[in-house]
Amino acid sequence: MELIITARSKHQEETEYTVLGRHGLSSSVEITGGNGSARQPFQAVVRIRNLRSITWAGVIHLELPFAKINPRFFLPAFMYGRNRGEAPQNVPNEFPRLREGNPSRPSSPWWMVRSDRLSHPAALVYDTGTIYGLCASPYFIIKHGVKVQWKPELSGEFYQYGGYTCSLAKGTVGYTLGYENAPLLFIKSRLVKERAPLDANCFELAAEESVEFTLDLYAYEAGSELGINTALEDIYYRYHQPPRQGSDIRTAAADLSKAIYQYAWLLEDRNYSTFVYEDKETGGYRYNKIISISWTGGLPVATPVLMAALRLGDEPMREQALSCIENIIENSLNPASGLPYEAYQDGKWSIHGWWFDGMRTPGHSAYLCAQAMFYIMKAYEFEKRIKNCYHEDWMVFVKKVLFVLEKSKNSDDEYPAILSERTGAGLEYDSFSGTWIMAAMAYYSWLTGDRSHLDSLKRSERHYYETYVKRMECYGAPLDADKAVDSEGILAYLKAVRLLHALTGDELYLDHMRDAIAYEFSFKFAYNSPVKVPPLSTISWSSCGGSVTSVANPHVHPMSSSVVDELYYYVQQRDDPYVKQRMLDTVGWGCQTYNRFDQEFGHGLTGWMSERFCHSEGLVTETYSDGSPASTWFCLMPWAGGSVIEGLVGDYWEDNVK
Repeated sequence: MELIITARSKHQEETEYTVLGRHGLSSSVEITGGNGSARQPFQAVVRIRNLRSITWAGVIHLELPFAKINPRFFLPAFMYGRNRGEAPQNVPNEFPRLREGNPSRPSSPWWMVRSDRLSHPAALVYDTGTIYGLCASPYFIIKHGVKVQWKPELSGEFYQYGGYTCSLAKGTVGYTLGYENAPLLFIKSRLVKERAPLDANCFELAAEESVEFTLDLYAYEAGSELGINTALEDIYYRYHQPPRQGSDIRTAAADLSKAIYQYAWLLEDRNYSTFVYEDKETGGYRYNKIISISWTGGLPVATPVLMAALRLGDEPMREQALSCIENIIENSLNPASGLPYEAYQDGKWSIHGWWFDGMRTPGHSAYLCAQAMFYIMKAYEFEKRIKNCYHEDWMVFVKKVLFVLEKSKNSDDEYPAILSERTGAGLEYDSFSGTWIMAAMAYYSWLTGDRSHLDSLKRSERHYYETYVKRMECYGAPLDADKAVDSEGILAYLKAVRLLHALTGDELYLDHMRDAIAYEFSFKFAYNSPVKVPPLSTISWSSCGGSVTSVANPHVHPMSSSVVDELYYYVQQRDDPYVKQRMLDTVGWGCQTYNRFDQEFGHGLTGWMSERFCHSEGLVTETYSDGSPASTWFCLMPWAGGSVIEGLVGDYWEDNVK
């Protein structure tokens, strides 16, 4: 396997990468082992030397070419397939898309990105039955005065990030010493910067200095895009670091739930504030309500808080959560459509939530409506299981809504993303958000024993698996991401296939569950990225175990903590050390990613946490009062804490908390 090695100097005016000889650099490559397989990649030892008598600074680019036919690239948490570069891009939210030719922003035929934007240090591509790719350390350290690749077992002073690249035009994947974010840097979906000059992102070689490092190179057969996951599993083990020690499970659940109970409840609205801020002027708190029934508030907060209250024996907390649940059931229904209104503001229920103006089609959101039904049923189950309290009126409400959602399925057996406010009919499809309907229907069947829709559920599961999961390209869950590839939708799918397996005992659903788990793990950090911006940099916060939300909003967030029980269910069915270890990463990450004491994250009280953790300084938008950058939001966001709580106090609690 031959590598293309080029460089760009800090001092050159043009942006092109040219052969090393023009820079006074030389290279050698020696294959020392391996066979190119997912478990035994070729090991290429690369040596770059500065032949001149002055220091060289810039970026060195190593590319692995492949026989390009119809490539689909995978840079975990950054690029999936072509990031829907084939789809229309005239949308408000921008994210990196691959498209051939000379396309307009935000598409490009090539991308370069700093290593810490990827959850695993690898650039892979699937092309007509073969996986090609490379893996290398995400950054360099100084050890005994020498620049060396970081490995988990090595300690040393941080030196410089590497980078990863992909080119649809040339048919290559690549790795860089130093890095560029090019041709654009996506800080978030509505904040994009142009390519920056080479400066602090350079790799330096002193006069006659050389650097030696290893690249792992892949070339192996695979039946589908799912074949990349075997390599990612091996890469995980080689680079894995556990998250820092956090609170124990009981303490974390108590801290998080009590903070929501004490500081986020809006008595008059019978719901939880979406954001809670400290008010420096008054010494009190400010609330950003933007109330919804689910997704960013409502039931994904109330149900985990209820579960925690039941586990902890906290009756006032339980009554508060019940008030939120019952308010939604009693008052949110739109009689015209038979679906619940998703948003509440100024005493009025409507479909006009904060996400409304970013939608293509007005209407009810399947994501929000079905997720709400799922969490009503989860609250019902735990009230019945732990308190022996039956809320049969809840299930009557759920059944009516699910009937409307179920009949909206199209001829592909796909549920809609958007439904009519007037009739409840499906209006917009081509979206993974409908899997929440599948999850809710499966939950209803499991809870009640009503199997009348089981065959329909099986057909839908087959469609979602073949169309999205098998291609490692799930999109259309979060309403604010313009159908960018995301990690949110797979959480609903995991809940659905777990329940389908529980209903049928069919091993097929465990197979599909494993593939969906692997997709989620591709967004989940394998190691602890060296964050350079406070407060995360000053408290040894860990990225390992946290998942990147989407390729459009690429910060680490806690939503994947909500599927700990699904991972636990899987490892109880099958002996899978890999899934078990990554489940433990998820639990550990949640126990260290909130204020374990007042002001730990530079704001707030014990139990406070936000949703946005900027593991890469290329994502930072928040600032301190003096204008300096900050790597997290300074607020309490109850849905974020609710996701962690849900993972800690469900079935996993019963076997792991004394």
